Amino acid sequence: MADIFDVVADTTRRDILGVLLSHHAAETTPGEVSVSAIVAELGLSQPTVSKHLKVLREAGLVGVREEGQHRYYHLDYAPLEEIEDWLIPFLSVDFEQVVADEVALAGDGLKNEQKAFAAAIGKAVADASHQVSAAVKEVAPKAWRK
Repeated sequence: MADIFDVVADTTRRDILGVLLSHHAAETTPGEVSVSAIVAELGLSQPTVSKHLKVLREAGLVGVREEGQHRYYHLDYAPLEEIEDWLIPFLSVDFEQVVADEVALAGDGLKNEQKAFAAAIGKAVADASHQVSAAVKEVAPKAWRK
């Protein structure tokens, strides 16, 4: 099986995942989209879409339902957990620096005490976010959280 990061690195595959996600809330057969609908929506050739769907299917990112000669694809969120697990630490580590940068951009109108206070709040929020993420990861099963 291909590395999940290599699979989602391709723009066309991300576009296909986006189409499937946009159809997820459909009223009839939620999330299922025919290959021809994907072809029409993205303006790509059928062989190109089929090639990319095969890669997505082999990576476990999509599932398929066959109905005669037609194929209906839907998202499978479970493999995205690996990306989520890798990404979460990056979202909270530099939060304090982002807040400090925003405070600096606000201009010299802020006093040093206010800048320090804003940085402390940013750090507290980042720490709390990281702790909550870690707690959820330990308690929750490895199923996609909707």
